[in-house]
Amino acid sequence: MSKNNFVLLRGGGDLATGVALRLHRAGIKIVISELAQPLAVRRTVSFAEAVYAGSHTVEGVTARLIDENQLSAGYDADEIPVIIDKDADILLRNTFYVVVDARLIKHSPAPLPTQVPLHIGLGPGFCAGRDCHAVVETRRSHTLGRVYWTGSTQPDSGQPEGDPRRVLRAPMDGVIVAHANIGDHIEEGQPIAEIQPQSENRKSEIVSPFKGVLRGLIHSGLYVPKGLKIGDVDARNDVEACYLASDKALAIGGGVLEAILSRKEVRRYILG
Repeated sequence: MSKNNFVLLRGGGDLATGVALRLHRAGIKIVISELAQPLAVRRTVSFAEAVYAGSHTVEGVTARLIDENQLSAGYDADEIPVIIDKDADILLRNTFYVVVDARLIKHSPAPLPTQVPLHIGLGPGFCAGRDCHAVVETRRSHTLGRVYWTGSTQPDSGQPEGDPRRVLRAPMDGVIVAHANIGDHIEEGQPIAEIQPQSENRKSEIVSPFKGVLRGLIHSGLYVPKGLKIGDVDARNDVEACYLASDKALAIGGGVLEAILSRKEVRRYILG
């Protein structure tokens, strides 16, 4: 088992990417673990996109898909390494002082393969003192980004923030086929994608609920279950927002940074 001063960041979606940007810019080494087929919606601002493209750049910072044995070389290139590791098995082969669970699973997680000095969870489902050492608030409110060392964050409301119509969901099980791209200006009623079921000779079209910009859409060709969030339309119609980490993502990243640096013994090791 090898030792390193990387932080393991589980998940590479848009909120996790805000965390990664904060930590990377503060000089903290990160490795992101992801699924073999990530379901990130805001792909332009998600380091998970590196799994499909080989590398992906957000706000001037590049993440690159690598093999586990290439970790050091990846950071030497001032890039964020991304590995495919669904269950964080890398913890069985390497010693990490900090693990940040940014998957936003919204339920109590399975235990880590091994204990770590600092385990940080994001949002609902985590209880500090039970599932992790600290939990960071992810819901937009006066407490967004706050760190709790005991207890939980606000519960999952079950509703998207803002106009609920902006969130596009799969109307049935099937394979998604995109008809628009992230950053496109969209008119009300305009086709954005369709779901093609694997066992029936029919399809279901997904159209825009209002005029705006297509802010997110998962990869075309992926199988999606009914009800899964597959897209996001922004009525503000600001294309630039499709390529910038959100204020919410950066606020959460600030909370994670605070949690890491507030532990003297962890800070000393992580920052060298």
